[in-house]
Amino acid sequence: MALSELCFRLVSLRCGKLMCARSLSQCSGNLKWEVGNNGGVSVLDPRLTTLSAVLDLVRTGRAATRPELETLTGLGRKLVAQRVGELIEAGLLREDSFGPSTGGRAPRRLRFAADAGCLLVAHYGATGVGVGIADLSGAVVDLVHRDHHIADGPEPALALAVDLWEMLLERRAQKPPVWGVGIGVPGPVEFSTARPVSPPIMPGWHEFDIRDRVHQRFEVPVWVDNDVNAMALGELRAGEARGVQDFLYLKIGSGIGAGLVSRGSLHRGAQGVAGDVGHTATREQRGVICRCGKTDCLEAVAGGAALIASAGRSGILARRLAERGRLAVDDLRYAAEHGDPEIIALLTRSGRLVGEMLASVVNLFNPSLVIVGGHVAEVGDALLAGVRQTVYERSLPLATRDLRIVRSMHSDVVGVTGSAFTAIDELFAPAALSQWMDRGSPAGLRSL
Repeated sequence: MALSELCFRLVSLRCGKLMCARSLSQCSGNLKWEVGNNGGVSVLDPRLTTLSAVLDLVRTGRAATRPELETLTGLGRKLVAQRVGELIEAGLLREDSFGPSTGGRAPRRLRFAADAGCLLVAHYGATGVGVGIADLSGAVVDLVHRDHHIADGPEPALALAVDLWEMLLERRAQKPPVWGVGIGVPGPVEFSTARPVSPPIMPGWHEFDIRDRVHQRFEVPVWVDNDVNAMALGELRAGEARGVQDFLYLKIGSGIGAGLVSRGSLHRGAQGVAGDVGHTATREQRGVICRCGKTDCLEAVAGGAALIASAGRSGILARRLAERGRLAVDDLRYAAEHGDPEIIALLTRSGRLVGEMLASVVNLFNPSLVIVGGHVAEVGDALLAGVRQTVYERSLPLATRDLRIVRSMHSDVVGVTGSAFTAIDELFAPAALSQWMDRGSPAGLRSL
């Protein structure tokens, strides 16, 4: 097999993408390349391409023995043995028990060393943050939630996360080294620089260097993404969307946003703001000023903050408001569970408005699954019912023929899980391996 064809097969295995014939024809025995996050071709050593492909197959559970690796990669027995040996020596793979024999000697199983390092993860919402530790397989092994207002600015938010990470690390019996940090924030993020850009609900965060601030303490690579992108990635890898190629994650909280997964890969868009559906204009002319400065944005009239602002007119919640001076999402849930007709009507209206936006996205994107999550989505069935009814009424019949719209079952952990996989995907990309594998770990590097 020519090296160009081999590289094509291995990169296709890793990325789940096929390159165009022109790109493939440009590959030769001395060309080093990979498919990058944007689908383009970049320079890379074929050794690292094969190492990354072998590692990915084992750590994702698609292969557990050397013969399986030979079959899936097309590599010869000698080269597979060599790459496996390098990965074992680097501490990324371990030999396990014997697998079933197919006629000859039983093959030794391989296992990804998920405990070789750990990841620090954080997922910020408008009024709270989840902070945890994950292993290198993406499993969250410890997690705490704290109330926190993102509008207080970056320094208090990141100081809180650092304090919680240090507390979690200190209380762990096993203390593997930190290999990276993944963070989700509720605003637009330029993924390449890890900096928020003009986030409407995050005053003081514009162009703030989150990566540098966290790196000063932990001296490992740091990745930052939009919170809903992280939630979509968490559902894709460990939630309701496992095995789904095209789906949309819709978060309805204080704000409204979407994460798009196309052909099994997260779609961030050219500048990282794909899915910012909360700032689409609604058909209703109410004159409500959104936090982004525009009028009648979807989240300004149908998001959690808008619902809470209107909920005080409810008989049940008017008393609570008078007693406590404020309302929260849990109050909406309380009123809905007690059959308050005004709150149920409010949630149904919100669901209808969200569904009108979503119907256009369904026609444009044609997902097979829509997952609705976030604190407001968990309030009751009225909102989700409104979303479903409107989408099915307003979308094209072919687009909705096999479409499922479901509530997320993992809203409290899917964001931190997705932040872990944000870091994992970058850590084990071939180009990243070239920077740290021979060092033994990515510790000390600011970015990859």
